[in-house]
Amino acid sequence: MNILSIKKFYKKYKFHLVAWSLYIIYEVFLLGLVTNTFRQPGAYVIIYLTNITIFYTNAYFLIKVLNNSSGTLRIIKITVLLALIIATYIGVSYLLGTAFGKIGFIKLDTPMVLDRAFILICIYRSLYFIGFSTGYVYIIQSLKERKKVEALEKENLITQIEKQTLENDLVQSQNNYLRSQINPHFLFNTLNFIYNDARKKAPMAADAIMNLAEMMRYALKRPEASEMVPLSEEIEQIEHLINLHKLRTADNINLELQVTGDLFGLRFPPLILLTLVENIFKHGNVSHSTQPVQIKIVYEKNNLNITTINMINDVAKRKVESHHVGIDNIAKRLNNFYGDDYVFRYYKDPLNRYITEIDVEVVNPMARLNKQIQN
Repeated sequence: MNILSIKKFYKKYKFHLVAWSLYIIYEVFLLGLVTNTFRQPGAYVIIYLTNITIFYTNAYFLIKVLNNSSGTLRIIKITVLLALIIATYIGVSYLLGTAFGKIGFIKLDTPMVLDRAFILICIYRSLYFIGFSTGYVYIIQSLKERKKVEALEKENLITQIEKQTLENDLVQSQNNYLRSQINPHFLFNTLNFIYNDARKKAPMAADAIMNLAEMMRYALKRPEASEMVPLSEEIEQIEHLINLHKLRTADNINLELQVTGDLFGLRFPPLILLTLVENIFKHGNVSHSTQPVQIKIVYEKNNLNITTINMINDVAKRKVESHHVGIDNIAKRLNNFYGDDYVFRYYKDPLNRYITEIDVEVVNPMARLNKQIQN
């Protein structure tokens, strides 16, 4: 076994090695000092060789029994396993003691005898470590079950977000159809009625209805793709989108939205900001405990900077291609509106964060008008 193999073994079983070392130190030295009794080194080898072996043997077969049987059959198997391990412990302890005595590894004043006292001591000692082993198995099984539950919850969360994204895509693709087939007044009056009815009985559902209604209202009145819209309205839409995801995930979202500067009268191409935020929810880790999603919109000195920062969701790495489809569309739209007078960057940093940055020179017509009035 080379040094690399030893390091891997230590890394994998470090906890076990430390735990057994502390236990042996406690039992050999501390109890030995308290009782002022120490055994021969060979005796300690026999004791802990059999004890550690019984610990892991019981754990291995107990996991097999728990995973492959249930009910009465499981109880019978556990009982048989317990009896076999105790009997094996007695036999191995006796054989090792006798063999070590014959080769002089330990000094025996009298030959070992398989009497009642020896058997009772072995039964007590074996049950002692079987108890520890059973507790260890319970902890291992509990951790496995917890990981399964967390994996299922994560999968369910991803499914819900994907479903929401698909619903948003469906709303966008059917926008013209809705305009021609549905009376907007009837639609929003109905949603308003449902919201007022649900507000007292189910506040969370009412909030979801309100946010969804606002997004639908915006989608129905959205201008042509060649027209700009007030940036403040786009920000309102991403706030509705964030609120919907918070309601869906019981507020399990770590996200910071920062808006700096006077945006009144400022216009910007539609759907760019919304696409960036949708990409975050679709491909990013929005619930990271220490790395919050950051959406920064800063307007100062006629410069508009939009920055998004999010941890990459490892589960979504397979969807990088679809992510770039949205990014490419943003680049095309920016080029259509601003020609070469913009900067659009997107990259992954060493912290596994995905970052997008948009820089454009935008003159606020309201600010220009106020300046003309002042002059």
